[in-house]
This record gives sequence, structure tokens and C-alpha cells, in this order.
Amino acid sequence: MNVDLTAQDQTTIRTAAFGAVTLLSYAGIAGSAHKVATDGSLAYASATGVVGHVLASKKNDFKLQAKSAAALADQVLPALTESVRLLEAQDASEAANFRATVTVAVEAANRAHKGAPSPSMAEMTRKITEALNA
Repeated sequence: MNVDLTAQDQTTIRTAAFGAVTLLSYAGIAGSAHKVATDGSLAYASATGVVGHVLASKKNDFKLQAKSAAALADQVLPALTESVRLLEAQDASEAANFRATVTVAVEAANRAHKGAPSPSMAEMTRKITEALNA
């Protein structure tokens, strides 16, 4: 199936994906927020399909409202759900690809610290996963 995303759809997808990693960097502030953000964002370099093209476009057409984790979550969690919804409406395999792509980035971000993720990172991961599967 052909996926035809508007510019706004692509902005929503980029906001959701990069915002999820930013949320994890807030949750991982006790360790190295920079390493969390870097590892999570670098995971997007291996994204494929329509989602991979959208994330690789390097368009800076979104602004994350990152004054606090709460403000960012209010923007990003709905964007994750909306991204899945709009991809699902056109091609279920691309929706699955988006979920898998974000999940890999979340896992990479969680591995930035040695050992198991901190409780705050584990909780943020749960919220991101819940938004992806809403």
C-alpha cells in the first residue's frame, strides 16, 4: 500500500519519535541525560520504510515544549498515539514499523546507563509504550 503523509503528519511523527527520546532524557537526568538522548536518537539512523524516510529528512519543523517533563509529556504522548493512528489508517505495516522503531530507540536510551533502567526511566518507558499501543 502507498502511504501518503502530509507535512503535518510528518511533523507529528518526528515530534513523537524525537520527543519520546527527550522524555527519557528527562527521566534519566540522574545519570547522563545527554547519553540517553544520544543513544536513543542514534537508534533512529537504522529506521527503514516510510518512517525511516520521515525521521531521516532532517527537517527541523517541530518544537518540543521541553520546559518540564510534564509539559513535554503533554505534547509527546498524544503525538505518539496520533502517529500510530494516522499510519494505521494508511498501512498497518508502517504503523507496526513506527512502534518497533520507537521501541528500539527507547531500549537504546534505557541501555545508556549500566544495569537496569532507573525507576523513573522504567516508568517513562511504560508511558511511552502505553501511548504507542493506545
